[in-house]
Amino acid sequence: MKLAQTEYSQRRQQLMAQMSVNSIAIVPTAVESVRNRDVEHPFRQDSDFYYLSGFAEANACLVLIPGREQGEYILFCEEKDPVLEIWTGRRTGPEGAARNFFADEAYPIEALESVLPDLLEGKDRIYTEMGANRQFDSQLLQWVNKVKSMVRKGAEVPHEFSVLGHILHEMRLIKSAAEIEMMQKAADISAGAHCRAMRNAKPGCFEYQLEADILHEFMHKGSRRAAYPSIVGGGDNACILHYTNNDMAIEDGSLILIDAGCELDYYASDITRTFPVNGTFSSEQKALYDLVLKAQLA
Repeated sequence: MKLAQTEYSQRRQQLMAQMSVNSIAIVPTAVESVRNRDVEHPFRQDSDFYYLSGFAEANACLVLIPGREQGEYILFCEEKDPVLEIWTGRRTGPEGAARNFFADEAYPIEALESVLPDLLEGKDRIYTEMGANRQFDSQLLQWVNKVKSMVRKGAEVPHEFSVLGHILHEMRLIKSAAEIEMMQKAADISAGAHCRAMRNAKPGCFEYQLEADILHEFMHKGSRRAAYPSIVGGGDNACILHYTNNDMAIEDGSLILIDAGCELDYYASDITRTFPVNGTFSSEQKALYDLVLKAQLA
């Protein structure tokens, strides 16, 4: 389940309409993280980058230049490599980025070093998100300094940095009809996962077994990941706010708190429910449950 590429095109146009004259926006991807030895953690794209592109591959960079005659949307990404793709999966490549992701221009990521200084030259303002990626921040300053070194030859250096999030995150607050539909689907999948865990809960089961039921339902219905580490806390563990060990057996008479939601095309759902492992509330548990319910309804 994915949004149409036209949705991303509209977002880019909306963002560029709010950028100042003679400016440039630069958004890098998230950084891959090593799990152990030669194994990486599952990669999740930077939310801002994905919001503007729908492009989920690592090691890429998005550039927007409002009013540029040669093309306003430039995407740098990894080239196709038949040998590496055997190991790590298929890549889109620059040609695919232009064809499938509507980039006006697309280059290999290695070209960033030579192309970006030329794109920066003559601009007044750079929109980016400083502090999120130190390595990229350092590279960006090097590119700006490269332009600065050509001042005697007539180069004009950007003299302002603006936080991209001030504009972009306000945009992300307002959801389109397609986004709302995607969020509803994510919520429906998560609700089904909670119901599945409730049906399968029984005294003596382990918290991780209920977590497995939840993840199974997520993926079975089209979500590839949880929106956050699932909390499945039985008994006293439910009082630990961000409990994620999920490794204890749940005793008869205990309540189970489950805080879990799926992510669907980068849209997160978030549901928390508490129920008795044996299917019956004690009088004290019922009184507390009803009190919380009344407060919520009020």
